[in-house]
Amino acid sequence: MSTEIPDFPTKITPQSEDFGRWYIDVVRRAELADYSPVKGCMVIRPYGYAIWELIQQGLDRRFKATGHVNAYFPLLIPESLLTREAQHVEGFAPQVAWVTQGGDEVLEERLVIRPTSETIIGTMYAKWIQSWRDLPVLINQWANVVRWEKVTRLFLRTTEFLWQEGHTAHETAEEAQEETLRMLAVYKEFAETELAMPVVDGQKTESEKFAGADRTYSIEALVRDGRALQAGTSHNLGQNFAKGFNITFQARDKSVQFVHGTSWGVSTRMIGGVIMMHGDDGGLILPPRIAPHQVVIVPIPRGNWRETVLPKAEEIRDALVARGVRVKLDDRDSQTPGWKFNEWELRGVPLRLEIGPKDLEKSQVVLARRDTREKSFVPMDGLGAHVEELLATIQQALYDRAVTYRDEHTVEADGYEAFKSLMAGRPGFVISPWCGSATCEASIKNQTQATIRNIPFASTPPVGKSCLVCDAPATAHAWFAKSY
Repeated sequence: MSTEIPDFPTKITPQSEDFGRWYIDVVRRAELADYSPVKGCMVIRPYGYAIWELIQQGLDRRFKATGHVNAYFPLLIPESLLTREAQHVEGFAPQVAWVTQGGDEVLEERLVIRPTSETIIGTMYAKWIQSWRDLPVLINQWANVVRWEKVTRLFLRTTEFLWQEGHTAHETAEEAQEETLRMLAVYKEFAETELAMPVVDGQKTESEKFAGADRTYSIEALVRDGRALQAGTSHNLGQNFAKGFNITFQARDKSVQFVHGTSWGVSTRMIGGVIMMHGDDGGLILPPRIAPHQVVIVPIPRGNWRETVLPKAEEIRDALVARGVRVKLDDRDSQTPGWKFNEWELRGVPLRLEIGPKDLEKSQVVLARRDTREKSFVPMDGLGAHVEELLATIQQALYDRAVTYRDEHTVEADGYEAFKSLMAGRPGFVISPWCGSATCEASIKNQTQATIRNIPFASTPPVGKSCLVCDAPATAHAWFAKSY
């Protein structure tokens, strides 16, 4: 299905003018991704894919440290498998893409292009698991999925996207619950440590949980236009899929039991979250831990700089690389230093190192931070340690700034009129008492477009409070927001 691709942006729209337009301008101008001829699908360009690779590596290390291994399952799923789990089919039916013909032959059974892999993986687990000795099964898959989205936005919501999906099988309900919460904690630690993205972790409501799960948990971020972004989910599947796919095992007491399952995943949507959480009108601001280039070296071309300045720039690059720093040396003759400064600021490189003939004389360099645009003159002696320290400072500063923004855009509203007044704008998180009723939840969503993002683990009980809508006793403080 082809569609007309919008013109490439020549400048970046200010956030205050149109945040959505700013976001798309940054994604395309920084060459992270672009529209493809296939409606709803994006092309991830090398710079954007380099960020995804760093996200993959950071998560993969954490998965393996918690005992998980990687495998790969087919992209195509027979319709008969999908229909064996009724709740799952109902939940994904509007988003499923079908293959009905192979070559010139009409298929006897339609195939689904995977929207998620519980069904195909469950079928295989039923073959592989025989005894309690085979448990737990802790498998992760790095893959692409297809969900037929009506409204798309680069990285945030596309018809095809990249992700990881963990699928595990356990002997007891307690082990499955422990796994579900363990992996949510892995996501939270990763988001906050690597992406400088503070998140709220908690449980989704019944209305918002994953199709076929007993319980769903999420991490929720707040980006700089006051909208929430679901950055990752972890699901306790109970025995629902095990019963649908007959995943049984002989227990220690010789009885035959169903396994207890989990699934959990994050996707390339995380890149969109990083852009919207840290970027400014100049473009990207990348946390150093996931920046493809943590430092860009820009030699100042004066005099015989290729014989004097450039060798020193190369020496500095090699010394930083030896310390594990990702460095780009931009020695192009075709562009001026000013053009390069703007270009690498647009691309969000955390630290720019300038070096010219006068710096050589003084045995110093100029360091410019992307997050604050502060410049400093730093001696070449001890430069490597200084750069490492400054990168760590930038990482922490981005996290602290994001926490401050979230705190300043989190408010409480016990009354519905005050709540609706707040939601007429885009206030960020609004914490309000809720009775637990799906009817009240749906009413709020219909009237304000706000949804319950989750019930945070750290949420205080709503003692003596009434529901925002119906005045029944409140059972939880829910965190509401408009979301992506």
